[in-house]
Amino acid sequence: MRVLFWGTSDYALPTLRALLDSRHEVIGVVTRPDRPAGRGRGLRATPVKEAAVGAGIPVLQPEKPRGEAFLESIGVLEPTISVVAAYGQILPEPVLELPPLGTLNVHASLLPLLRGAAPLNWAIIRGHARSGVTIIRLVRELDAGPMLRQDSVAIGSDTTAGELFEALSEMGARLLVECLEELEAGTAEEREQDHARATYAPKLDRDACRLDWSLQAPEVDRWIRGCDPWPSAWSRLVPDVAGAERSGSTGGGPDPEEGLAVQLFGSRPVSGAGGAPGEILVADPREGLLVAAGEGAVWIREVKPEGKRRMGAAAWIRGRGARAGQHFA
Repeated sequence: MRVLFWGTSDYALPTLRALLDSRHEVIGVVTRPDRPAGRGRGLRATPVKEAAVGAGIPVLQPEKPRGEAFLESIGVLEPTISVVAAYGQILPEPVLELPPLGTLNVHASLLPLLRGAAPLNWAIIRGHARSGVTIIRLVRELDAGPMLRQDSVAIGSDTTAGELFEALSEMGARLLVECLEELEAGTAEEREQDHARATYAPKLDRDACRLDWSLQAPEVDRWIRGCDPWPSAWSRLVPDVAGAERSGSTGGGPDPEEGLAVQLFGSRPVSGAGGAPGEILVADPREGLLVAAGEGAVWIREVKPEGKRRMGAAAWIRGRGARAGQHFA
C-alpha cells in the first residue's frame, strides 16, 4: 500500500517506524509546522518531521490541512490510505476521503471510552483499570468511526502517563501494521462503536493540572501520575507568613497566587494521616514530602520548582525548598 502518514508528537514515531520497516510504502508525511522552542525561541521541527527527513520522505507542513491547494498537494502523491497518529488537528471530510481506502487513526484508548485529545492521561486520572489502543476509521464526528482492531494493557497502581505512553505507542504501531495486512487481504472486519457508552478526554492545560488538595489522597495521586511527565500536576507553595512579617511585609495573610509554582511527581497515597488539605506534614531530607489531602495524604518523591530542573524532593528539602507546616495551594 501507498501510505500517507499524519503525525506530530513522539507518540507517532513507533507507528511511522513500523510502517517504514514494513513492505508498505510511506509516500509522504504530514506534520505540524515548525514552532519556536527553547530559551533561544528558535524554530524546532516536530519529532515526526525529523524522522521523515532522516528517512528521505517528502514532508508537508500546512498551517491548516484544508483547501484546494493542499488537497492537490496530497493528491499528487496518490496515497492508497492515510494513517493518523497524534497529528493534532481535525481533518476535514475531503481530506479523509481522498485515499481510496480512506483514513485510519491510531487512538490511545479503549473506544468508545475516552474520545478526544488526552485519553491516556485521563485513563489514569479517572482510575481506569485498563487502557489500550483502538484502530478506527476516521469520520467527521470526533473519534466515532468504526473500529478495526483493539488491544488493552493493565494500568498499575503506580503507572504514570509517561509509562503508559511508551506501552501504547508500541502497541499502536503493531496493531496498525496488522490492520493494513488485513485490509490488503480483504479480511479486515469493522464494527460500529457503542455510542451510548462514549466518554471524553479533553485537552489538559496548565489550569486543569493545578492540584485540588481537597480531593482524597488516591485522587490526588492519580492526578499526579496522570500528568507525569506532561503536562505536569502542580501547586503553589504558599509564602511563609512569619517570614513576610519579619521582612516588614503587611497584608491580610499569605496569597496562594504569589507562591512558588512547583510541579510534583513520584506520588504514593497513604491513609490515616491528618492535616489541612495541602499542608506539608513531613519534609524529610531522606524520604521527601508528605502532603495532606482532603482525606489521607500523599508522598511526593520528586519536584520541579519554577525555573529549576526536576529533582528529588529530598534534595529540594535539603536545599531549604520546603519545610513541614507550609502549605501547597
